Amino acid sequence: MRTGSITRTTHETDIRVAVNLDGTGTYDVNTGIGFLDHMIEQFSRHSLIDVTCHVKGDLHVDQHHTTEDSAIALGQAISQALGDKKGITRYGMAYSPMDEALARVALDISGRPVLVWKAEFTQPRLGEMDTELFEHWFQSIAQAAGITLHIECLYGSNNHHVIEGIFKGFARAMRGAVEIDPRKGDAVPSTKGILGG
Repeated sequence: MRTGSITRTTHETDIRVAVNLDGTGTYDVNTGIGFLDHMIEQFSRHSLIDVTCHVKGDLHVDQHHTTEDSAIALGQAISQALGDKKGITRYGMAYSPMDEALARVALDISGRPVLVWKAEFTQPRLGEMDTELFEHWFQSIAQAAGITLHIECLYGSNNHHVIEGIFKGFARAMRGAVEIDPRKGDAVPSTKGILGG
């Protein structure tokens, strides 16, 4: 089983994250931000990556540190679980419809972290979560996991549907990218012989 676990304690957050890339999509998530919990749960369920994510953050200040650090720890745990990345499919892409909204996510577990973000929101908050933090969450996880990540909302009018479609699309793209391709054997999927590093 390809697993990773991260414990991360700073003056701003205390985090414990564990993942199993070969899981069934079970999750135990408590960040203190209900909407963020819901999105990470969607990621787990639709990627089939088991996720434990417990965060105690300085929410009396704002949600920024909890959002950022949860993504950093989750990305680090995924990177740890991927190890040398031998045999993985590496690339993943998904179109994700959510009622009237349609998201497109494409990614490469390349070791070269980049986020291209093309999504907008028409309200400042969903539940108690600031919508400006969604882009930052994806920037942080892309950086920590070493992912080239392109996210677009092609269209959609309901803010909840837009971001849920994005998270589900990210999940489905990750599911495809971390899968072991039996045709690759134990080869690293790069002509360089290494991904990242």
